[in-house]
Amino acid sequence: MAVLNNSEVQLFLLIGIPGLEHAHEWISIPICLLYLVAIMGNSTILFIIKTEPSLHEPMYYFLAMLAISDLGLSFSSLPTMLRIFLFNAMEISPNACFAQEFFIHGFTVMESSVLLVMSLDRFLAIHNPLRYNSLLTSNRVAKMGPILATRSLLLVLPFPFMLRRLKYCQKNVLSHSYCLHQDTMKLACSDNKINVIYGFFVALCTMLDLAFIVLSYTLILKTVLSIASLAERHKTLNTCVSHFCAVLIFYVPIITLAAMHCFAKHKSPLAIILIADIFLLLPP
Repeated sequence: MAVLNNSEVQLFLLIGIPGLEHAHEWISIPICLLYLVAIMGNSTILFIIKTEPSLHEPMYYFLAMLAISDLGLSFSSLPTMLRIFLFNAMEISPNACFAQEFFIHGFTVMESSVLLVMSLDRFLAIHNPLRYNSLLTSNRVAKMGPILATRSLLLVLPFPFMLRRLKYCQKNVLSHSYCLHQDTMKLACSDNKINVIYGFFVALCTMLDLAFIVLSYTLILKTVLSIASLAERHKTLNTCVSHFCAVLIFYVPIITLAAMHCFAKHKSPLAIILIADIFLLLPP
């Protein structure tokens, strides 16, 4: 349903998986299961941390923040994905699309921020264990949550307003099962240069988080290698394994998508859609 004149687009169209439209109802089954796992798993984590006094420590507070970010991503993308795969309902109004991309990008930045502070938490615990409890008190960790949420909110708040100022004509088909800023702005028939620049700035902030995470792990590895006992090295590194896996699950799809968009000459739309869906469906 593309508009063929210069009148403004009234609806955007989301897509499922190209070439597999006939199997969307079957594809919805694993998608629903993955969403169920993500929602139930993160809700269970939050419940256990809240009800178990022995887990009222900085490391588990950070884990709770990560679970909240994951839940936000799940609930932000769930409505449109299930509408497409269950009911073949692809239409979405511009305002609903702008709201969805705000929440998806906001919780993505929030998750990146939480993974960063978790890496700093691991570094402090390994590099200076005697001062760890005095540096990272529960009160300080509790204040970090609102600070990280505010940072995420302020970074992505301009997105919906910048998209609303654009005009959309002729093209209205998006590239995913949910709305993203970089995807939506490409449909505009007016100048989107400001959107491109600010989108690059937000992406750079996320990549800076990754750079600091890499730096933290470099310092952690340096500290671990200075430990004489091999058994102590293994024990110390084991405290970082789960966080390191979460970082890989979160950042590998983002970096892969960016590389495909920038460097792949004959990129597969199907591969891009699958990687983007995995990013949202597979909870760190």
